[in-house]
Amino acid sequence: MDANHVFTPATKAQLYGASRPLYRPQPNRHRRSCCCSCCLWTTIAILILLAAIAGAILYVLYRPHRPTFAVSSLKVSTLNITSASKLITNINLNVEAKNPNKKLVYSYDPTTISITTSEDIDIGDGSFGSFVHGTKNTTLLKAAITSSNQELDDTSAGKLKTALKTKNGLPLKIKLETKVKAKMGALKTPKLKIMVTCEGVKVTVPKGKSATTASTSNAKCKVDLKLKIWKWTF
Repeated sequence: MDANHVFTPATKAQLYGASRPLYRPQPNRHRRSCCCSCCLWTTIAILILLAAIAGAILYVLYRPHRPTFAVSSLKVSTLNITSASKLITNINLNVEAKNPNKKLVYSYDPTTISITTSEDIDIGDGSFGSFVHGTKNTTLLKAAITSSNQELDDTSAGKLKTALKTKNGLPLKIKLETKVKAKMGALKTPKLKIMVTCEGVKVTVPKGKSATTASTSNAKCKVDLKLKIWKWTF
């Protein structure tokens, strides 16, 4: 050591400063998360907007309309409750399906049919086969609705027996359920669930071997299309 220099020990502050690591700020994860969320919702909004634009273009080009359905006839050959509260049903159902579109073709899967009373007592079930519904076309659908020895609970059997004795007839509710896809030129939609509910039909119990024809003049059918996207149904 040089005699001209005086040794001075390091202070605590100097020692601490020398040993302390440099501060490096951590990346802000919260900002990244917010940025990702914004990008996701922006993408979803853009996709919805594009879908809306595409839908508007298709509507202008094709002017799509829902198919319509009507009960053309319903004949009851058998509608009887046995002493053991078992229901025996034999019904012939005719339904007219109309496609009012000029450029739209519908393709239907097999259709399930259920007929109940206004109090939701099951009368019988049946089905229509699959069919293609051409443009500006009316198709007559025929089905046999049956119920063989269907057991009813005491309450339902009592209500049905009382209703069958009324002069005004037994009100029935007809439900059709299937899936349909539409074809517009080269474009095809995914299959959509369609449910048709027809009310205003009244029947009376046949006497002897002659079938009775139901009153369908006041029958009205409502068509519901259901679009399912991921977990949501519209």
